[in-house]
Amino acid sequence: MASSELESKRPAVLPLRDVVVFPYVAMPLLVGRAASLAAIEAAAAEGGNVFLVTQRNADTEEPAAADLHRVGTVGRIIQATRQASGTARILIEGVSRSRVTRYVPASGFLRAALIEEAEPEPAGAEALHVLSRRVLALFEEYVSLHRRIPNEVVSLVQGADSIARQGYGIAAHLAVRVEVRQSLLEAPTIPKLFESLSQVLVSETELLRLERKLDEEVRGSLFQNQREFYLQEQLKAIHRELGQDESDDVLDLERQVEARKLPEVVRARTLREVRKLRRMSPLSPESTVARNFVDWILALPWTERTDDVLDVAHARRVLDEDHYGLEEVKDRILDYIGVLSLVERMEGPILCLVGPPGVGKTSLGRSVARALGRKFVRMSLGGVRDEAEIRGHRRTYIGSMPGRVIQAMRRAEVMNPVILLDEVDKLGQDYRGDPAAALLEVLDPEQNRAFNDHYLEVDYDLSQVLFLTTANYLPQIPEPLRDRMEIIRLAGYLDQEKFAIARQFLAPKQLRLNGLDPADVEWDSDVIPAIVDSYTREAGVRELERRIGRVSRKLARRRAEKIDAARSSATASDDSHRSKTVVQSADLKDLLGAVVYDPPALTFEHKIGVATGLAYTSVGGDVLEIEVSVVGGRGKLQLTGTLGSVMKESANAALSYARARAGMLGIDRDFYRNRDLHLHIPAGATPKDGPSAGIAIATAIVSALTGIPVRGDVAMTGEITLRGRVLPIGGLKEKAVAAHRHSIRHVLIPHQNFRELEELPEEVRTGLTFHAVKTMEDVLALALAHTDFAADVPAVAPN
Repeated sequence: MASSELESKRPAVLPLRDVVVFPYVAMPLLVGRAASLAAIEAAAAEGGNVFLVTQRNADTEEPAAADLHRVGTVGRIIQATRQASGTARILIEGVSRSRVTRYVPASGFLRAALIEEAEPEPAGAEALHVLSRRVLALFEEYVSLHRRIPNEVVSLVQGADSIARQGYGIAAHLAVRVEVRQSLLEAPTIPKLFESLSQVLVSETELLRLERKLDEEVRGSLFQNQREFYLQEQLKAIHRELGQDESDDVLDLERQVEARKLPEVVRARTLREVRKLRRMSPLSPESTVARNFVDWILALPWTERTDDVLDVAHARRVLDEDHYGLEEVKDRILDYIGVLSLVERMEGPILCLVGPPGVGKTSLGRSVARALGRKFVRMSLGGVRDEAEIRGHRRTYIGSMPGRVIQAMRRAEVMNPVILLDEVDKLGQDYRGDPAAALLEVLDPEQNRAFNDHYLEVDYDLSQVLFLTTANYLPQIPEPLRDRMEIIRLAGYLDQEKFAIARQFLAPKQLRLNGLDPADVEWDSDVIPAIVDSYTREAGVRELERRIGRVSRKLARRRAEKIDAARSSATASDDSHRSKTVVQSADLKDLLGAVVYDPPALTFEHKIGVATGLAYTSVGGDVLEIEVSVVGGRGKLQLTGTLGSVMKESANAALSYARARAGMLGIDRDFYRNRDLHLHIPAGATPKDGPSAGIAIATAIVSALTGIPVRGDVAMTGEITLRGRVLPIGGLKEKAVAAHRHSIRHVLIPHQNFRELEELPEEVRTGLTFHAVKTMEDVLALALAHTDFAADVPAVAPN
């Protein structure tokens, strides 16, 4: 048909929904819309030619010209049949691809005007033939992977008498979206059509390969499960035929449950799970859950226990061998052993060891277990945030398991171990619960005899366990949990204690670890003190041990080099490398490098506006210099040094006291009108908080305003009120040790803390003079350099 002939006739338009008709392809269509039926009737009356074009939106019932694409196919109606329902079924064949310049309304339908027929492609283009062969190969693979396209389609396409027919035949059989099919129809030339077909076929083939692979994997998995089930059933039948029913795993579990001395409730619950396990398929997820429960019940100790070594002298000897000092802790353990030797059973005490890092809290738990002859289990609680870590997960969850307490009992394998709950002050808390609250039941002697884990859901007796807990900072432990424990404080070691620990424990241990005999190494008397003073700054001995370990490695290296030299020398004596090595303080620079810490910067000279305070930190006590400077201004108080809110309140209270007592202290009553105060506490990057620096801040302010210097050999601690009263503080032991370490001579403490002096180490009590103060008047009388120590203030002189 010529282009002018089509143009003059303006064929009727048949809009198509979700269908694209390609040239040279026959396709049945079901027509039901009134406009479409009218277009069919008009086309049949005009010779059977109709323009087939796809709608842009398939939901549009009455499409206008804007709702239709501009490229479609001129088709010829081969057969048309009216249905009883009023619809028409037609068989149509595409003739040519055409482009519409405009749509013209007719009576009840649209006609297409100015249809341009696609130009024929030149024959014999070699590149086009190569491209067509590639597309045919891809189409053959596509059909082989697709389940809904018969293989005969490939033969039909290959038998087409032109490249254009092959291209449109392939496009018509692709199971792709309507948008993609329309883009293929709109290809301007046959080469462009084949290029588009190549891209679409490559993409669709990759997807079909992936679908085939996933399908094969799923089928293989199902087949494997069925195969395993079939083989297991066959194996059971073979065992029954051979009379080997005793090899049944479920029967073996039942015999183990009967043989164990379980509490009656636990036995009944476990046997019920065993019976449930027998009725289940081995492939059922519930089978694994029930089996794990029975395994946990059988693995836990229910009656097994170790015999306690109730010898007080033996326990004292073991504790002294492992730890130097710590008399209060040792006395408490010896009290427990003494009582246990008189009564058959005693509820285990809950001891909480509080002290800075490195003072031996964790290792003390091992010593206690060795002294009692019990098994030892350590359970770290640092960073635990989930309550289920303590009480376990319920068995409804995948991968559930008992909590850490039950796991510790399984590792111990006895009912009466020593369990150390390490870092109990570092428990977290979030939306999953509060593990500290879960520990309340564990650490309460009245409740832990019937501890109920969420996984086991049966009562378990923890009353025979000796629980020890450790913490660095007591205020971080919740009050209800703290109430269930007996608090034992471990203050930082004194220098003399560090010297003794290093000589008796650390140095021999590190020498042996590095392959040296402690008898072959001699330490000069001033070496250990030099390491403590110049290379460590801690309350414990952890860094000291590392430094001694470094010295030991250097000595081991020198010994190895000497042995190598002796072996290479023919005249060398065999015992030349066994000579005793002497470590001197002059060797420390070569062994440990440059000095890390300079001597304390504190000086004992009197200073205006500078007072010495005592602080308590998580790593022990410390000494602070509180500086106050008076400058011109308008009465502003500036606070620097990373101070917390409580310490800032103490500074404001101290300033209010100075203003209220200005006349008595000899200070201008209106000083705040034209002068500013700047209070600074070094080091600036270290956070500081707490009320115990109140009297030191007040003393520094009064000194700066009056010009009277503060005595350099006096340190103080205490909370101040607006009326000048001195209130008690905590951490006196750690603060006193820090003052002794820095060679302070006099320490001012609140009067209500005076009774705690008996708990201080003897060396601290004899090396310091303590003065109990009740008011700021007592503090100023003792701290300011204009007066000698008042006779009416209680003091403890060196004994």
